[in-house]
Amino acid sequence: MSSVPDGKKLVRSPSGLRMVAENGAFNSPFCLDEPRWVPDKDCPRCMQCDTKFDFIKRRHHCRRCGRCFCDKCCSKKVALPRMSFVDPVRQCTQCCLLSQKEADFYEKQIKVLLAGSTFMVTLGSSDKCETMTCRLSNNQRYLFLDGESHFEVELSRISSMQILTETASPENDVDAYTSLLDGDYACEATSPRASGMLVHYKPPGSQEVQQLRLDAACNDDKKMSTAWLTAMHKAAKLLHKSQDHQ
Repeated sequence: MSSVPDGKKLVRSPSGLRMVAENGAFNSPFCLDEPRWVPDKDCPRCMQCDTKFDFIKRRHHCRRCGRCFCDKCCSKKVALPRMSFVDPVRQCTQCCLLSQKEADFYEKQIKVLLAGSTFMVTLGSSDKCETMTCRLSNNQRYLFLDGESHFEVELSRISSMQILTETASPENDVDAYTSLLDGDYACEATSPRASGMLVHYKPPGSQEVQQLRLDAACNDDKKMSTAWLTAMHKAAKLLHKSQDHQ
C-alpha cells in the first residue's frame, strides 16, 4: 500500500478549493472530512450570539464545524490544512482558535517528521538493536524505518504509542496514547525531554500485536531525534482529535 502514488487533485466544494488525494482511501490520517452544514431552515438564529437572521443579518456557515453563525461570529478566514483547503476559509471563533493552534504542526512539525531522524531501533523482545532512520512518509500514512534493513508501520495499524522521557521512574516516563487511532483513552503526563518512543502495532494481514522501540542515538543527532519525538507527540494528539471529530 505504501507504494501507491501520492497523486493529488484539485476539487471544488461549497466551502472552497481543496487539494486532496486522487484516491480518497489514501488521505492523510491527520485530515478531517468536511462537515455537513446545518440547514438554513433549522437555524433561524446565530448559534453563538442568538442574533435573529433576516434580510440584512445573513447566515454564514463555519467551514470546520458546519454550524450557522452571523457575520460577527464567523467573519475570520483562517488556514485549514486538516481539510486540505488551498486558501484560508471562514470559521467561527472557536474553530479559528483550534485551527490556529494546529498551524505550528503544519508549518513546522510535519517538516521535522518528513525529514526523519536517527534512532536505535529494537523489534519485539529482541536484545539486538539497529541504527535506523525513522521518518513519516510523504502521504503521512506510514512510519518508514531504514538501516541495513527496511520496514514500515502504517499509522492506522498502531494500537498504542508511548513517548519515553529522560526520567528515572518507569511509571512516570511516558506520555501514553493508548489505542492511538481506535481507542477511547488517552493520558498525557507532564514530561521532561523526550528520549524515545514505544509503539505497539499490528502488521498487515495479522492481528498479533508487535512492539517497536526507538531510542534517541547518543551522538550529534540526539537534538534532532528529540525534535522528531516532540513532533510525533503532537502528531499523536492530532490523531486523537481526528477520532473525536468523527
